[in-house]
Amino acid sequence: MSEQNGPEIPGTLLCVDDEPNILSALRRLFRPCGYRVLVAEGGAQGLEILRSEPVDLVISDMRMPHMDGAQFLKVVKQEWPDVVRILLTGYADIGSTIEAINQGEIYRYITKPWTDEDMALTVRQALERKALEREKERLEALALEQNEALRQLNESLEAKVQERTADLQKANERVKQSFLTAVKIYSTLMEMRHPILAGHSRRVAALARSMAIRMGMNNMGVQNVFVAGMLHDIGKIGFNDALLTRPVRTMGPEDLDVYRKHPQDGENALMALDELAAVSKLVRHHHERFDGLGFPDSLTGHDIPLGARLLAVANDYDSLQIGTFSALHFTPEEARQTLEKDRGKRYDPQVLDALTAVLAAPPKPPVRQRECRLSELKPGMVLAREFMRTGGVLLLGSEQVLSAKLIERMLAYEATEGVEMTVFVRD
Repeated sequence: MSEQNGPEIPGTLLCVDDEPNILSALRRLFRPCGYRVLVAEGGAQGLEILRSEPVDLVISDMRMPHMDGAQFLKVVKQEWPDVVRILLTGYADIGSTIEAINQGEIYRYITKPWTDEDMALTVRQALERKALEREKERLEALALEQNEALRQLNESLEAKVQERTADLQKANERVKQSFLTAVKIYSTLMEMRHPILAGHSRRVAALARSMAIRMGMNNMGVQNVFVAGMLHDIGKIGFNDALLTRPVRTMGPEDLDVYRKHPQDGENALMALDELAAVSKLVRHHHERFDGLGFPDSLTGHDIPLGARLLAVANDYDSLQIGTFSALHFTPEEARQTLEKDRGKRYDPQVLDALTAVLAAPPKPPVRQRECRLSELKPGMVLAREFMRTGGVLLLGSEQVLSAKLIERMLAYEATEGVEMTVFVRD
């Protein structure tokens, strides 16, 4: 049995329980989340489904006839180790729960009765972590492949080495662009929930990067600031819709308690990626204040990482304009002047100077570009602007080099949408 909600499915869930009312409750809970939900009334039926259907996450009850949750999850771990495993258990089942943890290596156990909010958040975090782990594995595999290519190149003639090295540099640039595009796509997941959030992370990242360059940060530092800008609000992924768009200055004590945890939640969400260790620290500290009255660690002055001080200014500058900092919407100049009132208190004076300099700098000359129908695209063309899905969701980032296969997928997407699309490419 299965059901599918909408064209986009962030993950496939398998719920296993011998009580139909529990399965119905789980189905109702996950229906609005867009997951593909499969259900089984016992362990044997669950294994049959796993053998025929791709599944990302399993939720299994502990007490079931014939095959209990510990036995079932042990088999799942042995045959489908990449499937995330969650156990539903009662308070009286602690011994069986320990057995399931030891044998099935479960991701988490949830006691019954559960709260819908905790259940939904646990599943969402598990799937997000699984996606990040997959991306990490892909990048690690690609790095190993490239290292092997380098070893072979060193055994070749010098001319061949130079030729292959040039190819490798292009491949590395494509990996970098793919990684940055993946980061941009992750950052848009939450922004899809409300129109006023659209583009916020990209604007914060771009402004923080410009200020980082102005302040003389090295290339790695600049890139870390940009990536942290794209991901600075990832810890808000569990906020309800009302809290997500509520201006900070209008929040009550309970909402503020939840809100102030999002920098740490954002850092935790990036924990699985060693490559983003420096980025995660910037995410954690982007709400610290120069005077030490910020959160989560009350750092002061230059004890706050420079990248986090940059993000604090860029984030509040944009938030003032879109109305998520206060109930008012400020013009760009009004937002800058508002930040200046907290010079040396909330914000680093040097960072505010960098903001003023960046805003006053003459615009860069536009990149020569032209608009093309998708049917006119050729391999080797480079996107001059981001390719967005209907509704403002990022599909491909700017600077993406188009290949024949990528163009084919773009054309297939256009056919699915039923609308002729255009993109801007470098001229």
